[in-house]
Amino acid sequence: MTHTTDAVTHSVLVPLPPAEAFELFTDRFGDWWPRDSHHISDAPAADAILEPRAGGRWYERAEDGSECDWGYVREFDRPDRILLAWHLTPEWKFDPDPAKATEVEVLFSGEEDQTRVTLEHRGFDVHGDAGAAMRESVDSDGGWPSLLEMYRRAA
Repeated sequence: MTHTTDAVTHSVLVPLPPAEAFELFTDRFGDWWPRDSHHISDAPAADAILEPRAGGRWYERAEDGSECDWGYVREFDRPDRILLAWHLTPEWKFDPDPAKATEVEVLFSGEEDQTRVTLEHRGFDVHGDAGAAMRESVDSDGGWPSLLEMYRRAA
């Protein structure tokens, strides 16, 4: 059975110009990402890293030095847009198969002396019926809405 799932879209307004908002989201990803609650390693997370370049890794590093990939940077257009390949399954495990990756696109648009940061997570259909549950999870209070609020507070 083919299951159609819509994209998840959320935005926040941050009190930074676009270049600084982009830099906080990418270069300083670990400064605002909640490592205590949003990690996939069995060991406690020490850092969350998004390598700020096309082809860069998106991953976590645990306190024991081990690393767990989350995905990769598909496109990097500083300071306007970043497109990420999310390689996590509905069971929150890494799957290196590009055909099973969903996409996370983040846009940075100046609004006077602030920046509108809009995140769209899409492509859940690659997970079949389980994609609907994944979509629901990332759209819930513990998903992208709370993560973007943490990002906004860090700004």
